[in-house]
Amino acid sequence: MNIDWSLLIAAVGLALVFEGIPYFLFAERMPGLLARLAIQPPKFLRFVGLVAIILGLLIISFGRSLSL
Repeated sequence: MNIDWSLLIAAVGLALVFEGIPYFLFAERMPGLLARLAIQPPKFLRFVGLVAIILGLLIISFGRSLSL
């Protein structure tokens, strides 16, 4: 298996950009949102994480189908 390091680094950079957007745009609201997330039960957080993983995989699959 040959790893394309430039693609991996670009993907990590893009993930950081997307992670940073809500903090930049909604800086005043983020502490309240994070506090509400902190009191959620683990089952809910796992569900949200699973949904994020599935959406991410669908987006990756869609993007790869465009480049074929």
